[in-house]
Amino acid sequence: MDGIREMGLRRVSSHCSIPEMDDYDLLRLLDKPKLNIERQRSFDERSLSELSIGLPRGGLENFETMYSPRERSFMGTPASSARNSFEPHPMVAEAWESLRQTLVFFRGQPVGTLAAIDNSDEVLNYDQVFVRDFVPSALAFLMNGEPEIVKNFLLKTLRLQGWEKRIDRFKLGEGAMPASFKVLHDPIRKTDTIIADFGESAIGRVAPVDSGFWWIILLRAYTKSTGDLSLAETPECQKGMRLILSLCLSEGFDTFPTLLCADGCSMIDRRMDVYGYPIEIQALFFMALRCALALLKHDVEGKEFVERIVKRLHALSYHMRSYFWLDFKQLNDIYRYKTEEYSHTAVNKFNVIPDSIPEWVFDFMPTRGGYFIGNVSPARMDFRWFALGNCVAILSSLATPEQSMAIMDLIESRWEELVGEMPLKICYPAIESHEWRIVTGCDPKNTRWSYHNGGSWPVLLWLLTAACIKTGRPQIARRAIDLAESRLLKDNWPEYYDGKLGRYIGKQARKLQTWSIAGYLVAKMMLEDPSHLGMISLEEDKQMKPLIKRSTSWTC
Repeated sequence: MDGIREMGLRRVSSHCSIPEMDDYDLLRLLDKPKLNIERQRSFDERSLSELSIGLPRGGLENFETMYSPRERSFMGTPASSARNSFEPHPMVAEAWESLRQTLVFFRGQPVGTLAAIDNSDEVLNYDQVFVRDFVPSALAFLMNGEPEIVKNFLLKTLRLQGWEKRIDRFKLGEGAMPASFKVLHDPIRKTDTIIADFGESAIGRVAPVDSGFWWIILLRAYTKSTGDLSLAETPECQKGMRLILSLCLSEGFDTFPTLLCADGCSMIDRRMDVYGYPIEIQALFFMALRCALALLKHDVEGKEFVERIVKRLHALSYHMRSYFWLDFKQLNDIYRYKTEEYSHTAVNKFNVIPDSIPEWVFDFMPTRGGYFIGNVSPARMDFRWFALGNCVAILSSLATPEQSMAIMDLIESRWEELVGEMPLKICYPAIESHEWRIVTGCDPKNTRWSYHNGGSWPVLLWLLTAACIKTGRPQIARRAIDLAESRLLKDNWPEYYDGKLGRYIGKQARKLQTWSIAGYLVAKMMLEDPSHLGMISLEEDKQMKPLIKRSTSWTC
């Protein structure tokens, strides 16, 4: 079998595997007591300006501890439910039972969850553990006081990152994280082997840019939840973060601080005209940088990356808040743009032609509200709404408090369009007719109001709920969860829904989709115990706000 090492050597192949005889046990390095550190201010409460290279290390020592580990409850239901005075929804127990059925084991240890429990003839890659798909599952287990599976997952994917990755004779960057991995059990030899996919088997053969970002974000969530600093401080995790950062912080010909990406490199993993600087990747990039800043040691190697991160965060926040933000006033300004402007005094810096503004956005934009648009590049603005990017912008504090509230205002004002009968539209509006043929390449799965082209994805419920709690709008989350509870279990946890209102189960949606199950559980647990939000939320950095030259509030 390709990838199996003998005598310390291995063959290079287009996929990577970890056979039983080759796995070094990182868990041994972590077999030490958790640090009991008196914490004062968290990283989230400090400004980036305090993190200059000359200051003594502040990183993890100041990590706040209000989010303590939770004890596991009986019967697989959330431990937090036992402390509440009300009875949990019947769906909760069903969801936990289904989630536990998706657990994947490697040498007897849980290392992830399947993408879906699929009994159809065409399993495709739904029988694998996806990095991005596992995040809501991981958060559910962390919130339920079961961190071991998350630790195992972080270590296994870190191990895969270290392998040489070649696709069609081309070597990928050293820091690339896999899109997914699969555990193969050999009952005869009684061995387990992990085989990873770095994009060579994916639709369109695109490597996942978001996997590394989700890995860093999840490492911070694990540390925040457990108070266990030892995992993040291991040389292996420190090196893993630095390798990811080396890829995305590398200097080139780009004049923007945003990250240039191909179509299909994120949750929207098929051609959907998101090439360039998609909001989802930029928001995840920003959040991962902030998480890494809190987790990196301030040793010789770490200090260099801390300095680079601080500079990039300032530039990235200014760029995104200035050029990606759209509200009523800004839309009116773009509508009146002059073109062919030169020099530093140009207002229309990207030479966007006002006639390129789509008609739908004029009716979609409320007087009160705003959002980060999908993409900005020379002579191009993608005005579509993308849910994941906007929710992560709120959670990471890429969005200012005013912008965060404006995003919530938009969701409330355009509830039918963005939520409808099943939360939440992955993007709005759908691409149709001739534009669909050109943009998607006649993709039969991404037809209008289906899948990534305006479909409704229940997994996004946890991100919406987290954003609602952070902005003090829990009533929006309750309304969305009520909608999900009216159908999700009855429909057997579909992957996505179709139609303008999300009324129909997706035409190719898999049932018992794991992240639909986990997304619901995380949303419920966060709403019942808002302190869970600290795992996945970062407070605003006060030093970034003065960089904004123009007001971004809807009240302008």
